[in-house]
Amino acid sequence: MEGILNQFWLMMTNTTGFQHITGGMVIMWGVCVVLFYLAIVKEFEPLLLLPITFGALLANIPTEGVLNQPYVDNLVNVPGGLYYYISQGIHLELFPPIIFLGVGALTDFGPLIANPRTLFLGAAAQFGIFVTMFCAVASGMFTPGEGASIGIIGGADGPTSIFTANKLAQHLLGPIAVAAYTYMSLVPLIQPPIMKLMTTDAERRIRMKTLRHVGKLERLAFAVIVMVVVCLVVPPASALIAMLMLGNMMRESGVVERLNKSAQNEIINITTIFLGTSVGLTMDAANFLNPKTLMIIVMGVVAFAFSTFGGLALAKIMNKLSPHNPINPLIGSAGVSAVPMAARVSQVVGAQYDKGNFLLMHAMGPNVAGVIGTAVCAGYFISRLG
Repeated sequence: MEGILNQFWLMMTNTTGFQHITGGMVIMWGVCVVLFYLAIVKEFEPLLLLPITFGALLANIPTEGVLNQPYVDNLVNVPGGLYYYISQGIHLELFPPIIFLGVGALTDFGPLIANPRTLFLGAAAQFGIFVTMFCAVASGMFTPGEGASIGIIGGADGPTSIFTANKLAQHLLGPIAVAAYTYMSLVPLIQPPIMKLMTTDAERRIRMKTLRHVGKLERLAFAVIVMVVVCLVVPPASALIAMLMLGNMMRESGVVERLNKSAQNEIINITTIFLGTSVGLTMDAANFLNPKTLMIIVMGVVAFAFSTFGGLALAKIMNKLSPHNPINPLIGSAGVSAVPMAARVSQVVGAQYDKGNFLLMHAMGPNVAGVIGTAVCAGYFISRLG
């Protein structure tokens, strides 16, 4: 009997994964439980947080055929694991631009075209990106490249955060992605207190002029012009902007509905699964359980707060400069690129003070401008620090 038990013990320690479990892995299992709770029960960005968490759990379990790299054994090529190849979609910078194709197909730039000055609100809401970058570098814990990658969290754009981190701070990809998507889901909680603090009761009740109709030609011309200008000014952002505008042209042209629906549904959904799990697989205990991760989580809040502040502040200034065509400052907070969540927050807060005030379409202007603005900031950082 003792011999059988010894053989069983040897089998358990030599041929299974139990011997490879570490204390860090166990801690990460607890982290994954919390993230699963946020994704499934609280529904915090579940479309990406759930696959990210699943990937993180997989990264902290001893596995074979999942992450291992290809190698040569006695002149025989042994293939790599499943996600060695799938994760090349991040390393080769395929997944974020493909996500942007779907975003473009889902986005209506009409409110921005109808009220071009809201482009400045989208730009002002990038303020948090630069504040956070400088704070990160000043702390002495992060390099400029790492600080820039953390700062992009303030743009409220998950794919752009991943795209930037892959270029400038690949080892921080997991924590940055989790922070970006978690805080995107918390926009309805983070922004309203700042919005109410920075605006007066009278400002929240401002009714804006009805937006004019925007024709197909304007919409198509906008997509082409923005793509050309951004690619010339910040070439590193070309992949993101080109795919964004390709998706938008498919939407607005009205002649490739099958392609448009594919971009809006199958393509973006499949890519989201692979992107999320690939990011999660970078969250092994060694990479995630360190002081930098905690700092990234804290600085993510700083980034969002200052981005919201920047959009609101400029909206108040613009409102003073154009008394005959006022802007409700609440739409300034929508300058972060969490589309359309941030715009909905502007509508909800405005309706609390005037139920007949419909700010949603006005807020969509700075909201979609924020998508472009965050991509431009990412391209600038990559060109300067890459």
